[in-house]
Amino acid sequence: MGTGFCTELGKTWAKAEKGLNDAVSRSFVGKYFKLQARKTCFTKELRAATATFLTMAYILTVNATIVADSGGTCSLSDCTPPGGPDCVVKPNSGYETCLARIRNDLVVVTALSAMIGSFFMGVLANLPLAVAPAMGPNAYFTYDLVGFHGTGSMTYGTGLAVLCVEGLAFIFLSASGLRAKVARLIPQSVRLAFAAGIGLFIAFVGLQAHQGVGLVGPDPSTLVTAAACAHTDPVTGACVDGKMRSPTFWLGMVGLVITCYGLMKEVKGSMIYGILFVTLISWIRGTAVTYFPYTKVGDTKFNYFKKVVDFHRIESTAGAISFTNFNRSEVWVALMTLLYVDVLATTGILYTMAELGGFVDDKGSFEGEYMAYLVDAGTTVVASTLGGSPVATYVESSAGLREGGRTGLTAVIVSFYFMLSLFFTPLLTSVPPWAIGPSLVMVGVLMMKVVKDIEWGNVKDAVPAFATMVLMPLTYSIANGIIGGAGIYIVLSLYDYVVWVVRRAAKMRREKNQVSAAGGGGQDVEMT
Repeated sequence: MGTGFCTELGKTWAKAEKGLNDAVSRSFVGKYFKLQARKTCFTKELRAATATFLTMAYILTVNATIVADSGGTCSLSDCTPPGGPDCVVKPNSGYETCLARIRNDLVVVTALSAMIGSFFMGVLANLPLAVAPAMGPNAYFTYDLVGFHGTGSMTYGTGLAVLCVEGLAFIFLSASGLRAKVARLIPQSVRLAFAAGIGLFIAFVGLQAHQGVGLVGPDPSTLVTAAACAHTDPVTGACVDGKMRSPTFWLGMVGLVITCYGLMKEVKGSMIYGILFVTLISWIRGTAVTYFPYTKVGDTKFNYFKKVVDFHRIESTAGAISFTNFNRSEVWVALMTLLYVDVLATTGILYTMAELGGFVDDKGSFEGEYMAYLVDAGTTVVASTLGGSPVATYVESSAGLREGGRTGLTAVIVSFYFMLSLFFTPLLTSVPPWAIGPSLVMVGVLMMKVVKDIEWGNVKDAVPAFATMVLMPLTYSIANGIIGGAGIYIVLSLYDYVVWVVRRAAKMRREKNQVSAAGGGGQDVEMT
């Protein structure tokens, strides 16, 4: 009887789902996003958006934590007496209170940047790609430009001005079409290696402790090693009481197995189920795998988690941008560095995601390309005025592509999720890294399939592709992989270019000699 009830319930649900999908496809929304033309439906786009959002929700706290390390608008005046010049780098209750306020501001800024960028990516470009503050540029902004707690070469406000100008320059490159032309100049072998390299990169992120399951840890001799430590040395990060003993790692592995089984059986939403299973188990206090241990930090997290609904207004970071000290050499160096990295890395990521989704045609372009570049650049300008770091198309969009996302409706729903996160930040920021890690690893696995299309028998293609793939995870930089792969390809192409120039010059010389000989022969005939 139970089996019959479940069967009927399944049929009823399938019928209701089909009716909903048909209704949306025939509506203005369905026609605008071309659901039928791209052979997709509303529920598939919903699952894709959910998978994308859950795999990138970590950015809400991770980005806020990184950028807050710059100190934001906090200064010596926020320190409690006796203060002193070093109060910003040493424990000080007044300064730490200011930092907590900045961090809360930046959580909202991160959510707003992702919400705005993803919405316009969906509506204007009709692509299932999510946009959010980029990992890498945020660290460069914090630790290289502004410095830890404002100890760098420029102020927080000046740093934001650099980001704003860089975004405007990016808009010009996008509007003029130069950015798209740069993307098409990238060789196909290197372009295919982008996807595989990014897959290795995010899988490596998913295997680390800060944003993943913690299988990979530091080692003074070999740089990295197997870890999964139950306890680590706070200074070196090395295991204190043996390896492979972390309960959270093994719970994360259960989530990975759940995801794998779901994908094997083609269960829709498999990544979501793996994340939810691990997250719900981790929310139980008093266990070895809890995200809320009975410590000061754990109690703080749990008290915030219990709020469930909470909204924070931006108090300090919005409008902090300042052009007062803009005309300095270090400012222009920073501007050119950011622009150089963004043109290659951000463009490469956007192009790779479009290629992974099957949107790129034989000519190397894709529908919505022009608007996608403009949205990507324009959102960076918006983020800088709010006090945030540069944004980019997120590689976690590949999770949604794997779930079947094919239209901008996916990006719009992701935008809606980020809008909700403004009110449900306590819940969304409580998803543990060992719940996110397995999904990042699986995304890496799925992105490796493109390597079969690389011509490994051709050294000119194989070496740049291999360099691109290995440099991304080993240097912890997508930009380094792109620059390295493209650079090696150019060097290897120099031989062909030189040969062409030599042959061309030799041909022109022969033609010139023939013309001279013909002219000389004609004069001899006249003299006779």
